[in-house]
Amino acid sequence: MGGTATTGTTWLLLEQSGPWGAKALTQSHLDPELGRALESRSRGTGLRVALIRRPGRHADYPPAASRQVYLGHTRPGHTWVRETTLADPAELLELDFAALGAGDHGGTGTAYRGDPLALVCTNGRRDRCCALLGRPLAAELAEAGHATVWETTHLGGHRFSPTMLVLPYGYAYGRLSAQAAKEVLTATHEGRMVGEWCRGRSAWEPPGQAAELAVRRLTGEDRAEALTVRQTREPDGWAVTVSHRDGRSWAVRIAADVSEPPRSQSCGAELVTPARYDVRTITQTSVAAA
Repeated sequence: MGGTATTGTTWLLLEQSGPWGAKALTQSHLDPELGRALESRSRGTGLRVALIRRPGRHADYPPAASRQVYLGHTRPGHTWVRETTLADPAELLELDFAALGAGDHGGTGTAYRGDPLALVCTNGRRDRCCALLGRPLAAELAEAGHATVWETTHLGGHRFSPTMLVLPYGYAYGRLSAQAAKEVLTATHEGRMVGEWCRGRSAWEPPGQAAELAVRRLTGEDRAEALTVRQTREPDGWAVTVSHRDGRSWAVRIAADVSEPPRSQSCGAELVTPARYDVRTITQTSVAAA
Protein backbone atom coordinates (compact mmCIF):
# COMPACT_ATOMS: atom_id res chain seq x y z
CA MET A 1 0.00 0.00 0.00
CA GLY A 2 3.01 2.31 0.38
CA GLY A 3 2.83 5.36 -1.87
CA THR A 4 -0.95 5.29 -2.39
CA ALA A 5 -2.13 8.05 -0.03
CA THR A 6 -4.01 10.96 -1.58
CA THR A 7 -1.71 13.98 -1.61
CA GLY A 8 -2.48 17.24 0.13
CA THR A 9 -0.32 19.34 2.42
CA THR A 10 -3.42 20.96 3.94
CA TRP A 11 -6.96 19.60 4.27
CA LEU A 12 -10.13 21.69 4.25
CA LEU A 13 -13.01 19.66 5.68
CA LEU A 14 -16.54 20.99 5.35
CA GLU A 15 -19.52 19.42 7.08
CA GLN A 16 -22.26 18.51 4.60
CA SER A 17 -25.05 16.25 5.83
CA GLY A 18 -27.29 14.16 3.63
CA PRO A 19 -26.42 12.01 0.61
CA TRP A 20 -23.30 12.47 -1.52
CA GLY A 21 -22.85 11.73 -5.19
CA ALA A 22 -19.73 10.26 -6.76
CA LYS A 23 -18.36 13.81 -7.18
CA ALA A 24 -19.49 15.00 -3.80
CA LEU A 25 -18.48 18.66 -4.03
CA THR A 26 -20.90 19.14 -6.91
CA GLN A 27 -23.29 16.23 -6.25
CA SER A 28 -24.62 16.80 -2.76
CA HIS A 29 -26.77 19.38 -1.03
CA LEU A 30 -23.84 21.76 -1.19
CA ASP A 31 -24.43 24.45 -3.79
CA PRO A 32 -22.76 22.96 -6.89
CA GLU A 33 -21.49 26.39 -7.94
CA LEU A 34 -19.73 26.66 -4.59
CA GLY A 35 -18.39 23.13 -4.99
CA ARG A 36 -16.93 23.99 -8.39
CA ALA A 37 -15.44 27.19 -6.99
CA LEU A 38 -13.77 25.30 -4.15
CA GLU A 39 -12.33 22.79 -6.60
CA SER A 40 -11.04 25.56 -8.86
CA ARG A 41 -9.57 27.70 -6.07
CA SER A 42 -7.77 24.75 -4.46
CA ARG A 43 -6.23 23.37 -7.65
CA GLY A 44 -2.44 23.52 -7.57
CA THR A 45 -2.25 25.01 -4.07
CA GLY A 46 -1.63 21.86 -2.02
CA LEU A 47 -5.02 22.34 -0.35
CA ARG A 48 -7.32 19.31 -0.49
CA VAL A 49 -11.08 19.87 -0.02
CA ALA A 50 -13.38 17.12 1.29
CA LEU A 51 -16.86 16.91 2.73
CA ILE A 52 -17.49 15.31 6.11
CA ARG A 53 -20.57 14.17 8.02
CA ARG A 54 -21.30 12.49 11.33
CA PRO A 55 -21.37 8.67 11.35
CA GLY A 56 -24.83 7.16 11.19
CA ARG A 57 -27.91 7.37 9.00
CA HIS A 58 -27.93 10.03 6.31
CA ALA A 59 -31.56 10.76 5.61
CA ASP A 60 -32.34 13.76 3.45
CA TYR A 61 -32.63 16.26 6.30
CA PRO A 62 -32.82 20.04 5.80
CA PRO A 63 -29.40 21.74 5.97
CA ALA A 64 -28.08 22.55 9.43
CA ALA A 65 -28.00 26.15 10.62
CA SER A 66 -24.19 26.01 10.84
CA ARG A 67 -21.44 23.82 9.43
CA GLN A 68 -18.37 22.47 11.17
CA VAL A 69 -15.12 23.25 9.33
CA TYR A 70 -11.62 21.95 9.98
CA LEU A 71 -8.33 22.99 8.44
CA GLY A 72 -5.36 20.71 8.96
CA HIS A 73 -1.74 21.16 7.82
CA THR A 74 0.37 18.00 7.70
CA ARG A 75 4.03 18.87 7.08
CA PRO A 76 6.30 17.52 9.86
CA GLY A 77 7.37 20.13 12.38
CA HIS A 78 4.54 22.44 11.36
CA THR A 79 1.37 20.41 11.85
CA TRP A 80 -1.75 22.17 13.04
CA VAL A 81 -5.52 21.77 13.05
CA ARG A 82 -7.92 24.71 13.21
CA GLU A 83 -11.69 24.58 13.62
CA THR A 84 -14.58 26.94 13.10
CA THR A 85 -18.29 26.94 12.30
CA LEU A 86 -19.92 28.79 9.42
CA ALA A 87 -23.52 29.70 8.76
CA ASP A 88 -22.71 30.13 5.06
CA PRO A 89 -20.08 27.82 3.57
CA ALA A 90 -19.53 30.34 0.77
CA GLU A 91 -17.43 32.25 3.32
CA LEU A 92 -14.71 29.68 2.61
CA LEU A 93 -14.01 31.43 -0.68
CA GLU A 94 -12.63 34.37 1.30
CA LEU A 95 -9.71 32.22 2.50
CA ASP A 96 -6.25 32.44 0.96
CA PHE A 97 -5.99 28.92 -0.48
CA ALA A 98 -2.35 29.26 -1.54
CA ALA A 99 -1.31 30.40 1.93
CA LEU A 100 -3.25 27.56 3.54
CA GLY A 101 -1.58 25.05 1.25
CA ALA A 102 1.80 26.46 2.28
CA GLY A 103 0.94 26.08 5.97
CA ASP A 104 -0.20 29.61 6.92
CA HIS A 105 -3.68 29.50 8.47
CA GLY A 106 -3.79 33.28 8.87
CA GLY A 107 -5.59 33.01 12.21
CA THR A 108 -8.62 31.28 10.71
CA GLY A 109 -10.78 29.73 13.42
CA THR A 110 -9.28 28.49 16.68
CA ALA A 111 -6.72 25.82 17.48
CA TYR A 112 -8.30 22.37 17.70
CA ARG A 113 -7.31 20.73 21.00
CA GLY A 114 -9.37 17.55 20.87
CA ASP A 115 -8.60 13.92 20.11
CA PRO A 116 -7.16 12.93 16.71
CA LEU A 117 -9.51 13.55 13.80
CA ALA A 118 -10.37 10.21 12.18
CA LEU A 119 -11.74 10.56 8.65
CA VAL A 120 -13.19 7.31 7.30
CA CYS A 121 -14.08 7.13 3.60
CA THR A 122 -17.75 6.10 3.27
CA ASN A 123 -18.85 7.49 -0.11
CA GLY A 124 -20.77 4.55 -1.55
CA ARG A 125 -21.62 6.50 -4.72
CA ARG A 126 -17.92 6.67 -5.47
CA ASP A 127 -17.24 3.06 -4.46
CA ARG A 128 -19.70 0.78 -2.73
CA CYS A 129 -16.92 -0.94 -0.74
CA CYS A 130 -16.36 2.37 1.06
CA ALA A 131 -19.97 2.32 2.24
CA LEU A 132 -20.15 -1.41 3.00
CA LEU A 133 -16.85 -1.48 4.91
CA GLY A 134 -16.26 2.14 5.89
CA ARG A 135 -19.57 3.05 7.47
CA PRO A 136 -19.54 0.22 10.05
CA LEU A 137 -15.94 1.11 10.94
CA ALA A 138 -16.77 4.80 11.42
CA ALA A 139 -19.78 3.90 13.58
CA GLU A 140 -17.75 1.55 15.80
CA LEU A 141 -14.93 4.05 16.26
CA ALA A 142 -17.38 6.82 17.13
CA GLU A 143 -19.11 4.59 19.67
CA ALA A 144 -15.79 3.56 21.23
CA GLY A 145 -14.79 7.20 21.71
CA HIS A 146 -11.21 6.75 20.47
CA ALA A 147 -11.21 9.95 18.43
CA THR A 148 -13.35 12.63 16.83
CA VAL A 149 -14.75 10.53 14.00
CA TRP A 150 -16.22 11.76 10.73
CA GLU A 151 -17.25 10.09 7.52
CA THR A 152 -15.57 11.67 4.49
CA THR A 153 -16.04 11.70 0.75
CA HIS A 154 -12.89 10.45 -0.95
CA LEU A 155 -9.45 9.26 0.18
CA GLY A 156 -8.52 7.30 -2.94
CA GLY A 157 -7.35 3.70 -2.92
CA HIS A 158 -10.80 2.13 -2.84
CA ARG A 159 -9.25 -1.32 -3.22
CA PHE A 160 -7.80 -0.85 0.27
CA SER A 161 -11.20 -0.26 1.92
CA PRO A 162 -11.88 0.56 4.63
CA THR A 163 -9.55 3.54 4.44
CA MET A 164 -8.91 6.27 7.00
CA LEU A 165 -6.96 9.52 7.15
CA VAL A 166 -5.90 10.79 10.57
CA LEU A 167 -5.11 14.39 11.45
CA PRO A 168 -3.01 16.19 12.58
CA TYR A 169 -0.24 14.14 10.92
CA GLY A 170 -2.03 13.25 7.68
CA TYR A 171 -1.17 9.55 7.56
CA ALA A 172 -3.57 7.46 5.48
CA TYR A 173 -4.33 3.84 6.33
CA GLY A 174 -6.05 0.97 4.54
CA ARG A 175 -7.45 -2.54 5.00
CA LEU A 176 -8.31 -1.65 8.56
CA SER A 177 -10.13 -3.83 11.03
CA ALA A 178 -11.80 -2.05 13.93
CA GLN A 179 -9.01 -3.19 16.25
CA ALA A 180 -6.32 -1.99 13.86
CA ALA A 181 -8.03 1.39 13.52
CA LYS A 182 -8.18 1.76 17.30
CA GLU A 183 -4.45 0.97 17.49
CA VAL A 184 -3.79 3.66 14.89
CA LEU A 185 -5.79 6.23 16.83
CA THR A 186 -4.09 5.36 20.11
CA ALA A 187 -0.70 5.74 18.41
CA THR A 188 -1.73 9.07 16.87
CA HIS A 189 -2.77 10.35 20.28
CA GLU A 190 0.75 9.46 21.49
CA GLY A 191 2.44 11.21 18.55
CA ARG A 192 3.20 8.02 16.65
CA MET A 193 2.18 6.38 13.39
CA VAL A 194 1.63 2.69 12.62
CA GLY A 195 3.51 1.29 9.66
CA GLU A 196 1.62 -1.97 9.22
CA TRP A 197 -1.50 -0.51 7.61
CA CYS A 198 -0.03 2.80 6.42
CA ARG A 199 -0.42 4.00 2.83
CA GLY A 200 1.69 7.12 3.30
CA ARG A 201 1.68 10.68 4.60
CA SER A 202 -0.44 13.02 2.50
CA ALA A 203 2.13 15.83 2.70
CA TRP A 204 4.41 13.88 0.32
CA GLU A 205 4.03 12.82 -3.29
CA PRO A 206 3.77 9.01 -3.78
CA PRO A 207 7.53 8.32 -4.25
CA GLY A 208 8.28 10.24 -1.06
CA GLN A 209 5.56 8.34 0.77
CA ALA A 210 7.09 5.02 -0.28
CA ALA A 211 10.60 6.14 0.68
CA GLU A 212 9.54 7.36 4.12
CA LEU A 213 7.76 4.11 4.90
CA ALA A 214 10.79 2.11 3.72
CA VAL A 215 13.07 4.01 6.11
CA ARG A 216 10.60 3.49 8.92
CA ARG A 217 10.62 -0.27 8.26
CA LEU A 218 14.42 -0.25 8.22
CA THR A 219 14.86 1.72 11.42
CA GLY A 220 11.72 0.96 13.42
CA GLU A 221 11.09 4.69 13.83
CA ASP A 222 7.40 5.37 14.53
CA ARG A 223 7.37 8.93 15.87
CA ALA A 224 5.14 10.81 13.48
CA GLU A 225 7.20 14.00 13.30
CA ALA A 226 10.65 12.39 13.15
CA LEU A 227 11.16 12.24 9.37
CA THR A 228 11.05 14.69 6.49
CA VAL A 229 11.28 13.96 2.78
CA ARG A 230 12.75 15.66 -0.29
CA GLN A 231 12.45 14.04 -3.71
CA THR A 232 13.95 14.68 -7.16
CA ARG A 233 12.71 13.25 -10.45
CA GLU A 234 15.29 11.32 -12.44
CA PRO A 235 15.11 9.54 -15.83
CA ASP A 236 14.69 6.11 -14.23
CA GLY A 237 12.65 7.08 -11.18
CA TRP A 238 13.18 9.29 -8.14
CA ALA A 239 16.00 10.10 -5.76
CA VAL A 240 14.51 10.70 -2.33
CA THR A 241 16.34 12.04 0.70
CA VAL A 242 14.72 11.03 3.99
CA SER A 243 16.03 13.06 6.94
CA HIS A 244 15.65 12.35 10.65
CA ARG A 245 15.46 15.21 13.11
CA ASP A 246 18.44 13.68 14.98
CA GLY A 247 20.70 14.34 11.98
CA ARG A 248 20.58 10.97 10.25
CA SER A 249 19.62 10.78 6.59
CA TRP A 250 19.11 8.14 3.91
CA ALA A 251 19.25 8.21 0.12
CA VAL A 252 16.38 6.13 -1.28
CA ARG A 253 16.03 5.20 -4.93
CA ILE A 254 12.44 4.72 -6.08
CA ALA A 255 11.29 3.24 -9.39
CA ALA A 256 7.76 3.28 -10.81
CA ASP A 257 6.22 -0.03 -11.82
CA VAL A 258 2.76 -1.54 -12.17
CA SER A 259 1.04 -4.01 -9.90
CA GLU A 260 0.60 -7.53 -11.24
CA PRO A 261 -1.59 -9.46 -11.63
CA PRO A 262 -4.35 -7.03 -12.73
CA ARG A 263 -6.80 -6.09 -10.01
CA SER A 264 -9.86 -3.94 -9.54
CA GLN A 265 -9.31 -0.36 -8.37
CA SER A 266 -12.88 -0.22 -7.06
CA CYS A 267 -15.60 -2.69 -6.11
CA GLY A 268 -16.91 -4.23 -9.32
CA ALA A 269 -14.65 -2.18 -11.61
CA GLU A 270 -12.71 -3.65 -14.52
CA LEU A 271 -9.27 -5.13 -13.88
CA VAL A 272 -6.29 -2.79 -14.31
CA THR A 273 -2.60 -2.68 -13.36
CA PRO A 274 -2.30 0.32 -11.00
CA ALA A 275 0.98 2.12 -10.44
CA ARG A 276 3.24 1.14 -7.60
CA TYR A 277 6.50 2.61 -6.26
CA ASP A 278 9.33 0.14 -5.68
CA VAL A 279 12.23 0.84 -3.34
CA ARG A 280 15.42 -0.12 -5.18
CA THR A 281 18.07 0.88 -2.65
CA ILE A 282 18.39 2.59 0.73
CA THR A 283 21.77 4.05 1.71
CA GLN A 284 22.41 5.84 4.98
CA THR A 285 24.28 9.04 4.16
CA SER A 286 24.73 10.64 7.59
CA VAL A 287 24.65 9.62 11.23
CA ALA A 288 22.99 11.14 14.27
CA ALA A 289 24.46 14.37 15.58
CA ALA A 290 26.60 13.99 18.65
